[in-house]
Amino acid sequence: MFLGIHEYKVDNKGRLPLPPKFRKDIADGLVLTMIADDCITVYTKEDFDKMTANQLPNSFSMSDDQRRVNRHIFSNANEVSIDNQGRIALPANLRERCGLTSEAVILGVSNYFEIWNTEGYKKEQISAGEARQRMNAMEERK
Repeated sequence: MFLGIHEYKVDNKGRLPLPPKFRKDIADGLVLTMIADDCITVYTKEDFDKMTANQLPNSFSMSDDQRRVNRHIFSNANEVSIDNQGRIALPANLRERCGLTSEAVILGVSNYFEIWNTEGYKKEQISAGEARQRMNAMEERK
C-alpha cells in the first residue's frame, strides 16, 4: 500500500528517487501514465493489468468517450523499472505534460501513487479542501 506525502528532487536526467517504503511493494516494475489531473499516475504492473482489464470492453461496443479515455491512458503509459539506487526514469513527455522540472511531490493513494510538480500539488490541496467542505455541507443537509 502506498501512503504519505514525499518530496524529492528530479535529477537532470529525469530520474526520481522513490520513497524506500514504496520500493518493497514493487516487484516487477511500474507503469506510469496519465489518468486525470496534471500528474503522473503510477501503478505496479500487476495493479495496472487489473485496472485496465476492467476498462477494456470490446472495442466495437465502446462509446466515443471510452475510446478517448483508453487512448489517453494507454498512449501515455510507460513501463519502467527501479534502478539500483531506488530511482525511476520519468519519460520526457510525461514530465513535460505535468510540468515536472527539478522538484516532485509523490503522493501515496492506496494501490497507486501520483507524482506532481510542487505548484500543481499546492493547487490540488486547495481543491481537495474545497471538495471536503462541499462534502461536509452535503452530509449536514441529510
